[in-house]
Amino acid sequence: MASHSLTSFLQQNLEGLKQQGLYNTIQPLESPNGPLITITGREFVNLSSNNYLGLANDDRLKEAAIRATKLYGTGSGAVRSINGTLQIHVELEERLAQFKGAEAVITYQSGFNCNMAAISAVMGAGDAILSDELNHASIIDGCRLTKSKVIRFNHSDMEDLRNKAKAARESGQYDKIMVITDGVFSMDGDIAKLPEIVTIAEEYDLITYVDDAHGSGVLGDGAGTVKHFSLSDKIDFQIGTLSKAIGVVGGYVAGSHDLIEWLKVRSRPFLFSTALPPGNVAACIEAINILQNSTELQTKLWDNTRYFQEGLKTLGFSIGRTETPITPCIIGDETATQRFSERLYEEGVYAKSIVFPTVPKGTGRVRNMPTAIHTPEMLDRALTAYETIGRELGLI
Repeated sequence: MASHSLTSFLQQNLEGLKQQGLYNTIQPLESPNGPLITITGREFVNLSSNNYLGLANDDRLKEAAIRATKLYGTGSGAVRSINGTLQIHVELEERLAQFKGAEAVITYQSGFNCNMAAISAVMGAGDAILSDELNHASIIDGCRLTKSKVIRFNHSDMEDLRNKAKAARESGQYDKIMVITDGVFSMDGDIAKLPEIVTIAEEYDLITYVDDAHGSGVLGDGAGTVKHFSLSDKIDFQIGTLSKAIGVVGGYVAGSHDLIEWLKVRSRPFLFSTALPPGNVAACIEAINILQNSTELQTKLWDNTRYFQEGLKTLGFSIGRTETPITPCIIGDETATQRFSERLYEEGVYAKSIVFPTVPKGTGRVRNMPTAIHTPEMLDRALTAYETIGRELGLI
């Protein structure tokens, strides 16, 4: 018999989310997650995927995954530290290190796992972490595991970061101090001020940590935000994902040989979770091959990004401070934002609303993600829907 207290807790809180308009209904796709998707038999222009380069649907990755699955099987069979490390795990890590311009790389089961693993393996009681206030939830959770003093600084505010770094260092309370930032911020699409962060870090001996989930495959010829600023030799931790632009699943940490060796013996997701399946690993290697041999997909991504963003601005919408393909259409009011997303769905465009508490009150937006495999015709369909609904709701 179910616990009465648990049942009461769940029912009350689920109902509360529904009344606040914060309950998320998951809609399974009946098609691949491409530029067009099918839900309940209807076709939609898809502007909600992180599949930036379209590689999740690429035949070359599919074939690589099939070959590796036939050779190695469907699973790795163990954690990496026992006998779950296959030769292709080593190959992927060597290829990623070369791609990122780092000495070494360690892979994990997800980007979220990277932040849970890497932060807590190095930072602990007696240390301090300076964290951008808009950092991803996985960074926040990773920091919570450390028992370090977490000091939030105002978003991309370098004066605030400098003041807090100075105070932390001069207090004499902390053995190690780390500064953590997203490379690209997922709600606004702006890029971290890495050159300024590095300058402050060098002045106050801060460990530098960049989560580049939305920069990987997108910036720096695909190698990410750190390469975009030519700072590969200045950043201690580079966190990347294999689940977005790379098109598969997983994550990795790039850094020095000593750092990667330490993570192999002290990071818990590496030690206590089964290794990535061989088919996924092989698909990741093929994706890296593609990115190292051609910039065609990045060029298409940025062409489509500029086309779509200019279209929204011409219609009179605000896209905020984005510098990347992440394209928020800022509506403001939460109810209006949710209604806008609902109307887009009715018009055959799949783009989700983002409202408080994910973003501050009054800054509700519909977040759009143009990709390399959208056609101008698909983007025009979306822009037509934006114009129709914007006029209907009195927003433009």
